[in-house]
Amino acid sequence: MHTFTYGGQNGQTYNLTEAPDLVVVRTTGGALIDHPMSSTSRDLMPHLIPITSFPEVDVTVYRVVCGDDQSAVQIRNNLRQSLSEEGFVRFAGRVLRDQKTGTIFVYTENIFVQFAPEHSGEDCRTILDKYGLKVKEKLVFADNAFFAKAPEGTGMKVFTIANDLLKRDDVLHCHPELVREKKHKAQVVHPMQWHLRYTNINGQPIDEHVDVDAAWQIHRGEGTTIAVIDDGVDDTHEEFSTPGKVVFPRNTVNDSDAARPIYSRDNHGTACAGVACAAGSRKASGVAPQARLMPIRSGGLGSLAEAKAFAWAADKGADVISCSWGPMDGDWSNPDDPTHTHAFALPDSTRLAIDYACRSGRAGKGCVIVWAAGNGNENVRFDGYASYSKVIAVAACNDQGRRSVYSDYGDAVWCSFPSNDFYAPQFNHPHPLTPGIWTTDRSGGEGYNRGGVNAEGSYGDVAGNYTARFGGTSSSCPGVAGVAALMLGVNPELTWQQVKTLIRQSCDRIDEPFGAYDEYGHSIFYGYGRLNAGKAVQNAQSIANQPEDVGVEGVAYFNYASAVRIEEGQMTSDVYLFNRLVGLRLQLKPLCPGLGIRYRVFIHRIGPSRWAEDGSFTGTSDRRRKLVGIQIELTGPLAQKYSVKYAAKLYNRDGLITGQDGSVAGTDSALGAAISEIQVSVNPR
Repeated sequence: MHTFTYGGQNGQTYNLTEAPDLVVVRTTGGALIDHPMSSTSRDLMPHLIPITSFPEVDVTVYRVVCGDDQSAVQIRNNLRQSLSEEGFVRFAGRVLRDQKTGTIFVYTENIFVQFAPEHSGEDCRTILDKYGLKVKEKLVFADNAFFAKAPEGTGMKVFTIANDLLKRDDVLHCHPELVREKKHKAQVVHPMQWHLRYTNINGQPIDEHVDVDAAWQIHRGEGTTIAVIDDGVDDTHEEFSTPGKVVFPRNTVNDSDAARPIYSRDNHGTACAGVACAAGSRKASGVAPQARLMPIRSGGLGSLAEAKAFAWAADKGADVISCSWGPMDGDWSNPDDPTHTHAFALPDSTRLAIDYACRSGRAGKGCVIVWAAGNGNENVRFDGYASYSKVIAVAACNDQGRRSVYSDYGDAVWCSFPSNDFYAPQFNHPHPLTPGIWTTDRSGGEGYNRGGVNAEGSYGDVAGNYTARFGGTSSSCPGVAGVAALMLGVNPELTWQQVKTLIRQSCDRIDEPFGAYDEYGHSIFYGYGRLNAGKAVQNAQSIANQPEDVGVEGVAYFNYASAVRIEEGQMTSDVYLFNRLVGLRLQLKPLCPGLGIRYRVFIHRIGPSRWAEDGSFTGTSDRRRKLVGIQIELTGPLAQKYSVKYAAKLYNRDGLITGQDGSVAGTDSALGAAISEIQVSVNPR
């Protein structure tokens, strides 16, 4: 058993077991069969079946087929010994996997570590030296954070080294670099861009679009940049080849500027980029056709390349980051698939890189990060990437204004955007009216559409430059990224939190009878509804001027009572005297460019929650707990011009306990009584 921990010493620890029938091989280039080898190795090759690969780092995982008189472990060990003597093999080792789901983990001999802020760079390197580690790269997206390399041949001892480091009081986060196969959240889908405006396809009127025409009357994305992190983008495509369209391409796997597709399966990024910002000069328009495109080719889940992609985007001026990928989904058609409920954590390295993009991108206003919710017909809360509070999780809806049958659902879904669908009689789900989303494909028949057939109403163009069948939440995500670019084009002073909140206020509630919208307008299937591009741009434009008076509103959640609205900065407590407050959402009213709010609470016997920002939830879902204290801060370029004051009332004490600009109101003690009332106000200094 090998363990690693995400979230620091008090985070979540995960257990991996050795796969006796798997072996991982890293070569100096190409597959094993591309190299001459010894007769011993050649005789063992028939026992190997490739099951997954990471070609960007020349790594392949093989399943070992047993012989008549040997076990899989014996053959694997013989292979490791024989292959390690081949000059072109850099590593032949064991493979780890999750015991419940079988998810394969490939470990490297790299370790991510973040030290406490009081340490100097020299102190950090001295500590790493004591553990036999050398700095491979100092990371820009988190303070005192490094990727360090263990000596070659360390193997699985990297787990012990990382765990020993994490036990130190001066280490905040530490885990090995664990790479998993990235499953693109895509399905095969449709033509003629019905998702943008009203159309008639094959004689069928389709009127379930995002009203992009209303948005384009105001702005088309000029002056903004959308980063698409994926498997590369064909920047020679006629919709991306205009001078100045593509900026700062990057391959974070090999630190080069070559971000084009490499392998035959690398079709996903080009299609996603087309949905977001294809120029519309030939046969496809993106939601933000005049936005610039920053293509970033990244690596597997949990890799250093994954984290570096966000830092590159932030440092090179991306306004919006689109991520149509994530952990493996369960089979949407099989409710009993155990993968549906397997929690897939967000690595600390990637989380801190996302935090860096939100904190440092756009000169401190933060990059807007949009994520595909997933295609497993499962709760998105098990996906640590799409459910992270600093991203916008996007679900898929179809050409009939209903949920796409595969689309993930849950509290973390923020909004929905049109995509393809499938006929599923077992779920009483009807035939879709269209094949999917029409978008760019790799040029000349190298992508999803191989060309040769002129079937633009069902498959794609004859030249093979466009596909009519793209979809999944992979297609929905870049659609929302395009809308975010339009919003920032009309109001570049918006913070990422304000964009997220405005998107919430710019959605159309669809499928009212079955959408299960709660009293606050949220549906687990559609978020706050299907995003309306016209409304979003108009709302972004309407708050361009800084208001003089700023208020606070939100929602307070109780363990044994209905949620209560916080209006004009105040929550009434009389009815809830004996109930426990367990969570909060707060946001400024009206939304203010350059000014945001963040907050956290102290939970009885647990301590402080993570900071939440502008309408996100913080607190606990454990009804046995209670909130005993609160901290609130203002953020953004205009924060110095305002002060936030707040007070908490504990139900067994007289009077209010006040706080201001980040101090604690209530108590940070585990023995404090529950908060029964809060008051918040924002005032000019």
